[in-house]
Amino acid sequence: MKKWLVLGGIAVLAMVAIFGVPPFGGGPNADYAEGEPGFKSEVRRLPNGIYEVSALTPMPGVTPEMVRWWFADYMQTSEHYQRWYPGAHIWMGWENKVPGEYVGASHLVHEYIGEEMQKLRIQFVPPEEILGDVTLGADDVAVCAKPGLLEQPINGGQMCHIIRATEDGAEMRSRFWLGMVAKRDGNEQIGSIEGIVANTYLARKFGVSRSAAIDLMNHCTEEMRILAGFLPELYAAETREQ
Repeated sequence: MKKWLVLGGIAVLAMVAIFGVPPFGGGPNADYAEGEPGFKSEVRRLPNGIYEVSALTPMPGVTPEMVRWWFADYMQTSEHYQRWYPGAHIWMGWENKVPGEYVGASHLVHEYIGEEMQKLRIQFVPPEEILGDVTLGADDVAVCAKPGLLEQPINGGQMCHIIRATEDGAEMRSRFWLGMVAKRDGNEQIGSIEGIVANTYLARKFGVSRSAAIDLMNHCTEEMRILAGFLPELYAAETREQ
């Protein structure tokens, strides 16, 4: 009996190490994107080890269409990118970009998040690919992506910005899920030993720190605050000339 109790205890510990604590879950969901009340800027560790990072940014004078235009039409050069967050945004390029679209393209960037320089490939995807069966408002804009390493074929998370109209402009609800690791082949995520190991609870627990999650929350809030400050005037000037 004692032997079986020991083996059972070891099995339970192994399950927790792999999957986390009950309910063994957590990850992207559509609730916040559909107007879930109480959304706020915060970071929290989910039961499976994923870090969920939320950032709420008021954008007075901005419309959701302006944000769509920024990603799909305007942002083309490192100078544009640097204006978005001076001192933190360093360089950018595009992969698979077509005019007027961002879904299907990958944004290639060098940027500081906190004190650390990150070289990232941010692959924009349809919101359903991240959030599942999501219902957005007619004027809502969703900017969803799978961020990963630029110099290695590894994705490290998922993210969505949802931009919704308000009485004085718009608000952006941003959410990131850190610790969703997958090897990629082009734009396809593929099965790999890296994905199996890195998506265990213990790997997420030690691989994604709270300080990194807080740095990301602060970075997102600041860059979107800066964008909201100049976007209405830029949009008016650029679209008036067309």
